[in-house]
Amino acid sequence: MLEIKHVSKTFNPNTITEKKALRNISLKLDEGDFVTIIGGNGAGKSTLLNMIAGVYPIDCGRILLDGVDLSLQPQHKRAGMIGRVFQDPMMGTAADMEIQENLAFANRRGKKRGLGWGVRNDEKADLKKALARLDLGLEERMNAKVGLLSGGQRQALTLLMATMMKPKLLLLDEHTAALDPKTAKKVLDLTQEIVEESNLTALMVTHNMKDAITIGNRLIMMHEGRIIYDVKGEEKKNLTVEDLLKKFEQASGEQFANDRMMLSK
Repeated sequence: MLEIKHVSKTFNPNTITEKKALRNISLKLDEGDFVTIIGGNGAGKSTLLNMIAGVYPIDCGRILLDGVDLSLQPQHKRAGMIGRVFQDPMMGTAADMEIQENLAFANRRGKKRGLGWGVRNDEKADLKKALARLDLGLEERMNAKVGLLSGGQRQALTLLMATMMKPKLLLLDEHTAALDPKTAKKVLDLTQEIVEESNLTALMVTHNMKDAITIGNRLIMMHEGRIIYDVKGEEKKNLTVEDLLKKFEQASGEQFANDRMMLSK
């Protein structure tokens, strides 16, 4: 479903602040793969997702999604194929619009749009049904402004919006990191449910090593812009946090240094 071929990215080249964010990355995901990505600070995790989404142009290489070459496509051209949930719960929704209006926009992803009411009467029932699965009571508040919701409610809504049209690829960039533990678990459980139910192909960056091991069918570890460990199947299921730390030290030659990830052990 996703194929990344020899992609590199350097920010501020030939300056004192030059940063080689990705170094000759190659990666292939099959349809239905749910891949978790871990790594220390500055490993290139979020940069990889940004390159796939088209936030920044790549320096070299190719990115193909379901056979379509996205390498030179701008971000808005890729949006019809890619769903994304950000770390900041405020980024994926329009605060001044109603809950149902946000969902209606998401429901029109990749479709032609004409003049007419923002939310049609014939789709309100479907939107209400979709909201009900969040189990947050939002289906009874469809006319409420999204800006009145809590961070967890907005993140759950963003996840729903990102997956309504079953994107070719779902990108999750530490999407539970800003939430309290209870809400984070709820959003994470909902993520697994939606991905499995719709057989989505997904990439999830996480700072929680336990989540990285237990969620999905494949785990990737990054360091200094490279993939240094790639594991899946039974081998992944049998991993422990201590195993991951040892693998990191063996592959990188240094100790793991990321306070948030160490605290999540």
